[in-house]
Amino acid sequence: MEISTLLNEDVQKFIISNNGTNLSLLALKKNPFPNIDYKQLLNQIECRQKSEKKLPTWFATKNIIYPTKISIEQTSSEQTAKYKSEIASGQALIDLSGGFGVDSYYFSKTFATVTHCELNEDLSTRVKHNFTYLDAQNVNCYAGDSLEILKKINKQFDCIYIDPSRRNDKKGKVFLLEDCIPNVPNLLNHYFKYSDVILIKTAPILDITAGLNELKYVKNIHIIAIENDVKELIWEINYNYTAEIKVITRNFTKQTVEAFDFILNETTTAEYALPEKILYEPNSCIMKSGGFNQISTQFGLKKLHQHSHLYTSNEIKSFPGRVFQINNVIPYSKNTMKTHFANSQKNITFRNFPDTVENIRKKWNIKEGGNHYCFFTTDVNNNKIVLICTKIDTIQ
Repeated sequence: MEISTLLNEDVQKFIISNNGTNLSLLALKKNPFPNIDYKQLLNQIECRQKSEKKLPTWFATKNIIYPTKISIEQTSSEQTAKYKSEIASGQALIDLSGGFGVDSYYFSKTFATVTHCELNEDLSTRVKHNFTYLDAQNVNCYAGDSLEILKKINKQFDCIYIDPSRRNDKKGKVFLLEDCIPNVPNLLNHYFKYSDVILIKTAPILDITAGLNELKYVKNIHIIAIENDVKELIWEINYNYTAEIKVITRNFTKQTVEAFDFILNETTTAEYALPEKILYEPNSCIMKSGGFNQISTQFGLKKLHQHSHLYTSNEIKSFPGRVFQINNVIPYSKNTMKTHFANSQKNITFRNFPDTVENIRKKWNIKEGGNHYCFFTTDVNNNKIVLICTKIDTIQ
């Protein structure tokens, strides 16, 4: 469909006026624009709705033309794109997997010029159009294979950015970079002909050890979460870099940014103890990072067990995660469960415990919710225990 058709003033008014409309019901109504494919028109409305929170700048800008729904779902959010743009800066960056252009747009604020590559010609055309209305005048869009574009331009860039996509024929839980397009591990030496700095975005499912086995010259690994949901990993690669690797975690919440950094594979020893007055549960970034001993060392906390990944202290400390007041510590047994949990309402979390939340809820008729947070875990003496807590929302 021609972009000019969707840019018709009445069409744009229709798209905007139907924000928040039930699309299933709207689809049953007569198409007010017979010259436009109704499915594509409804797609514009749906994608704009999906952009309201994820891409507020696009949502608020007039005459934006949206791609397919999957492109909106797979694109970076503005929050993560802005963070990535603060990692690198310079004269020229090339985005080899441009997609809807959110990352390129934010890189255009920290680089003098940005080259956006997209294999899908229709998507590339839409992105180029949108950049005009977003006033991203320093972004050049190219449609086609990024390798061929890189060869054709044939110049040095301050940074290459890649967001490889997983091939559809690769299934299962194992996720490797070699299973993606482009195959970054195989192409890394080729990319170094054009830049000494490479940023790679991967899905959070990628195991950090597996990624390190496939890549080389990794300098920093960034783990980015929004509201405790890990969204992406960013691998910062500098040509010939062989020194220590830094793990950088950022959890963006409505109130603050939880930050925790450490050196990968540094020698640290956690201190262990039975539960004290306060309980600490690391955020999802830290759980992904594996920096469990480093948390104990940096924050002066004691670990409940080697594999429990819960921490304790007698005094409240600022912490990148959830903090709780421990009200009671009970041994896990049939009698204690019957006394404290049967036919109750509680929030339940398992850490290093030989059962499932579903089984416990069903067995003892425990409803979800309420003000009590219960952690089923194993202590330093290998005893199965339950910590009954209340959440501490504000740390003074």
